[in-house]
Amino acid sequence: MTEYKALRHIPQAKLFRQGDVFVLFGELFGRGYVNGLIDEARAAGMTILGITVGRRNDDGTLRALTPEEHAEAEAKLGGRIINVPLMAGFDMDAPPGEQNPTEMLSGITLKSWQEDKLDWTKIDACRTAGVKRFTESAQAVMAEIDKLIPDGANVFFAHTMAGGIPKIKAFLAIANRIYKGRGDRFMSSRALLDSDLGKLILMNFDEVSANTLKYLIDASAGIRARVEAKGGQVRYTAYGYHGTEILIGDEYMWQTYTNYTQGYAKMRLESIATAAWAQGIAATVFNCPEIRTNSSDIFVGVELSLFPLLLALKKEGGGAWAQQQWDICQGLLGEGVSLQSILDKLEAYLQTATSATFRNFDAWPMDNTPELADLMIGTSDEITSLHTDKKALITDHLSALVLEGTGPLMFHGAAEKIAPVLWLNHDIIARQLNALHTQG
Repeated sequence: MTEYKALRHIPQAKLFRQGDVFVLFGELFGRGYVNGLIDEARAAGMTILGITVGRRNDDGTLRALTPEEHAEAEAKLGGRIINVPLMAGFDMDAPPGEQNPTEMLSGITLKSWQEDKLDWTKIDACRTAGVKRFTESAQAVMAEIDKLIPDGANVFFAHTMAGGIPKIKAFLAIANRIYKGRGDRFMSSRALLDSDLGKLILMNFDEVSANTLKYLIDASAGIRARVEAKGGQVRYTAYGYHGTEILIGDEYMWQTYTNYTQGYAKMRLESIATAAWAQGIAATVFNCPEIRTNSSDIFVGVELSLFPLLLALKKEGGGAWAQQQWDICQGLLGEGVSLQSILDKLEAYLQTATSATFRNFDAWPMDNTPELADLMIGTSDEITSLHTDKKALITDHLSALVLEGTGPLMFHGAAEKIAPVLWLNHDIIARQLNALHTQG
């Protein structure tokens, strides 16, 4: 278990400047956490470089981007993209003539998945093939990036790879039961982890979300040696999640979303950064707060922890700007619904014995329970129903604020070289946001 270390000060280190290089190790598809980092890099005058995961042909084979796709991806990033496919994971990989894991899973159904078995010798061969493909491509990509880094420059590598669920038809129905189900539709997350399907998913999560950080560090060893020999510095960051401190009863307390299946891979990610740090490589996993994204929306209730950020904004010295955020959120609620009543519902939810049971850092990530699902999903549904427009939620606004706050904290925090794993909790997010909006 990683030592718990929260960032408690706003980092001020100004390492990166005009002519330095920012490398995004993961493709930019929509607005997410990494946009805050890219904004900071651009403001510092850094050269922006990126990679692509590539695209799949109709037959499943991996290919580079077409000229049109490449141009579109570079416009979205605002920088140059090395067009060598870096699709992480091994769910579509296999030795020549063999089935890949996705094909092996094609016969799984909602009725059979808990009993269906996989041939682990074949799975291991697929994993070996996938790792070989990825690491060889990573070496090729870094050789190209090396040419674009001038002597004397500092380099910032931002790892953003995450995910790893194989694309099989039955999984969406299974996931809906585990992450959204309650009552008769509830399904235990432990049932998934104990199944062969679940074990494969955990292996692929490890490859996508965690091991790719090690592959990046290894593939960029030559760049690191050259940069440091010329007096420059190199930093690596990655996005973690391992619960967040939020205000509960006017005290910051660690809590978590349950069930977070990717948690095992996120802990592996932490261990990779810790091992790199021990070798003198400045790699930091920043454990960021819960937010709403396209990928997190399958987890109903993950957004509940966002609401107390409003309280933190005021507690951490927020003035007129903090009040504006309250007013914006109030404006998203239906007629006659007060924002304070929403916060009261959240406080009541967080104070229940059921919620408190899951605030166990050492036991993370815990399995779900019918009681928690009923309480968490019920509270989420109730609060969502009190909005004027289900497509314009308070949690959307608060998610954008968290993204804005984490960007400078990670950018300058990485430069400051504080620790291999850091938690960004609501206190420091609120203080950073208040500082950003009250300067001058």
